[in-house]
Amino acid sequence: MGVTVGVDIGGTKIAVAVVDEDGLVVAQDRLKTPATDPTLIVDAVAESIQELKRDHAVEAVGVGAAGFVDAARRTVLFAPNIKWVDEPLADRLEALVDLPVVIENDANAAAWGEFRFGAGADVDDMLLVTVGTGIGGGIIHGGRLDRGAFGVAGEIGHLRMVPAGIRCGCGQYGCWEQYASGRALVRETRDRIRAKVDLAQPLAALVDGDVSQITGQMVTEQAQKGDPMAIDLIADVGRWLGEGIASLAAVIDPSLVAIGGGVAKAGDLLLEPARAAFLRSLSAPVFRPQAELRPASLGNDAGMIGAADLARAR
Repeated sequence: MGVTVGVDIGGTKIAVAVVDEDGLVVAQDRLKTPATDPTLIVDAVAESIQELKRDHAVEAVGVGAAGFVDAARRTVLFAPNIKWVDEPLADRLEALVDLPVVIENDANAAAWGEFRFGAGADVDDMLLVTVGTGIGGGIIHGGRLDRGAFGVAGEIGHLRMVPAGIRCGCGQYGCWEQYASGRALVRETRDRIRAKVDLAQPLAALVDGDVSQITGQMVTEQAQKGDPMAIDLIADVGRWLGEGIASLAAVIDPSLVAIGGGVAKAGDLLLEPARAAFLRSLSAPVFRPQAELRPASLGNDAGMIGAADLARAR
């Protein structure tokens, strides 16, 4: 089969790429997401696809969207960052680009990309955990993407970790992503600066004490420079991460857990505490094979590549 287009629609940016059957990006385009008007998103994506079609024999389009996607892969049931509810995205795009369109949750698309062409290419069962502002994930079981009965499986960031814990944007309390994410990293950093913890002074100095300016990238960079508190902050996220993965392993038993997302750029500063916490929290670890925790390898392209391949395999 020829090339397909993969689209990754996020709350702030849209990435569009022509991808060949080996998972290689042949050409790409990046746009700002006009999130204030959801209608404009479809028009912008269609325009980008039409531009790429001029130079490439595109046969189908796969779209990864941050939200719930129906079992038929046609409709976005809910995408809070884009203000979509029951959005017939596949139908609307097909009418504009005259190509078959497949819709998938963005983390599921990334998991499929990593399984086919990245960190999970050597296994049949894997879990992708994306650690960014929140936590996303996708489950591959027996070489197939596990989407659940209604298409919305894999929302692992909303695993309940702390009963009556921190309120989550989903409306519940104590969700995993409130403790093991970029949002959690920033919140804890700001709390320590406000508490005037001695070791927080180097981070506080970076923003002249204005905690609203703290970002996860700042904390990661300081940790990589050897800042003790920044290292401890990332390790704390890693510990929560490992504990949650152990709970998921008890249910789905993957052979591999690939960890991606912006926070994962901290590398072993995050992964080593996660691995240690995973082994401590895993049920009866002496008597069972243990999943490997491995960095994801496709970076920000995973969603585009996975969506394009899902369109090819439609």
